[in-house]
Amino acid sequence: MLHSLNLANHPSQVCGEVDFVVVVPGLGVLCLEVKAHKRVARDAGGNWLLGSRAPTSHSPFKQADGQMRSVMSFLRRAHRGLEQVPVLCAVWFTNCRAQLPSSVEWHDWQVLDQDDLQRSVAVTLTEAMAKGRSHLAEKTQKSLHAGPDANTCERIVRLLRPEFELAVSLELTRHQRAQHVRRFTEEQYDALDTMDRSPRVVFTGPAGTGKTFLALEAAKRASQAGQSVLLVCYNRLLSVWLRSVVLEGVRVATGVTPPPDAPQEWWSSELPELAADALLDSSAPPADVLIVDEVQDLAAPAYLDVLDLSVAGGLSAGRWRMFGDFQRQAIFDRTAGEAALTARAADTVHADLGRNCRNTPRVGGMAASLVGLDPGYRGFRRPDDGVNVVFRLYASQADQERLLLTQLRGLDREGFVPEDIVVLSASATGVAAVARDPALSSKLCSVGRPDEGLVRFGTVHAFKGLDAPAVIVTDVEEINARTAKDLLYIAMTRSTGPLCLLVRQNLGPTIAELVTEGASRA
Repeated sequence: MLHSLNLANHPSQVCGEVDFVVVVPGLGVLCLEVKAHKRVARDAGGNWLLGSRAPTSHSPFKQADGQMRSVMSFLRRAHRGLEQVPVLCAVWFTNCRAQLPSSVEWHDWQVLDQDDLQRSVAVTLTEAMAKGRSHLAEKTQKSLHAGPDANTCERIVRLLRPEFELAVSLELTRHQRAQHVRRFTEEQYDALDTMDRSPRVVFTGPAGTGKTFLALEAAKRASQAGQSVLLVCYNRLLSVWLRSVVLEGVRVATGVTPPPDAPQEWWSSELPELAADALLDSSAPPADVLIVDEVQDLAAPAYLDVLDLSVAGGLSAGRWRMFGDFQRQAIFDRTAGEAALTARAADTVHADLGRNCRNTPRVGGMAASLVGLDPGYRGFRRPDDGVNVVFRLYASQADQERLLLTQLRGLDREGFVPEDIVVLSASATGVAAVARDPALSSKLCSVGRPDEGLVRFGTVHAFKGLDAPAVIVTDVEEINARTAKDLLYIAMTRSTGPLCLLVRQNLGPTIAELVTEGASRA
């Protein structure tokens, strides 16, 4: 029995509807029009009086007949084997006694009323259909086909109301997600107006507030104005991506290739010295405009000296725009970076970004809750997609490998291709890097050496400043220390879509408590 079947091709209406279509093996198809009025009559002018409604010339039997013909025509067009299936119609007045006189306009077996509800509905309908079949046999003077078997009835049901699922293609999903991020960050063009008015500006804000987008837009505007532009960042993978999207004429620079297992002294002292020597030895003039993304990673005095040499007029008098998050993303011991930067130029303008443009509200809100982001986001410009952050608790390394593999398979079923997914860990020896299960390790490649058809994995440090459609954060074994919180926050906010965290089992209560506290603050 199908309820409320819409008829797109009704014989006399733009669109019709059958209250019930009953499909019975051995009997056929019955289109049932239901009238629940407590009063049914017809006046001398032939108008029907149904309850308190205004009189109408439209007969309920004529209505049922039109529905029957529409269904019959559809089935015969849909499958030649259904041409012999009887299609009948009837009207059921469920709330009154339909004391209708015999008429050439309907058959007695087509009239059902409230008394017929005292019996089994199945018995009432099969009796009406059996009488309808006898009527067809009498009029056609042919013995009717034995009637549709169970398989034919199933086919009729699927033809009349097919089961289907409309799914947005992954490509369209990617496009919509990218358009959301791009469209919403374009709303921050008022920040660019600040750049036009001020030669030296520092933009600060939490992860996902559109800083990299603004850096790219600033570079584009300066380049189109005929100025030479140098776009600088600390992260090698971020620089690779920036080079792929900037306009021709914008130069992107980052550090040189480090030696294997470079000690911390190399990064903090030798690298900036090498960069400064290269600038001093170069015959190329400094850039007209300097743009720095993730500036919190380059705000130590030695790096600021390099930036000072990179722009005409230096940091004190040159044109530059810098973007960073000194609160939660300064993971390279640049704790006093913002003060050191502004000390180079007293007239620096500071602008604050607070609305999250990258993450969905559930992802960004969860990240803020777990690390106690204060102040939190001022809002989210992405719509809520209804997808919660997933937490999986593991008890051992083997257990974590199993959970990671399960999560990857789940994302595959949801339509994510491997290149969409990134697995991040605070440790270079995280579960993805040292996976023993061949079923898992065969699916993975390093973020530094991406391979088609494989899921990328890497450290949070390496993927800083970038994002991915789906992110899995592994090896979450510490959440109280400030550094652990910062790394977790950075990892979580890389996702523009679903996010999963694999958490050591003993951290479960702590996670639950932080989530609860975050919800109460919200």
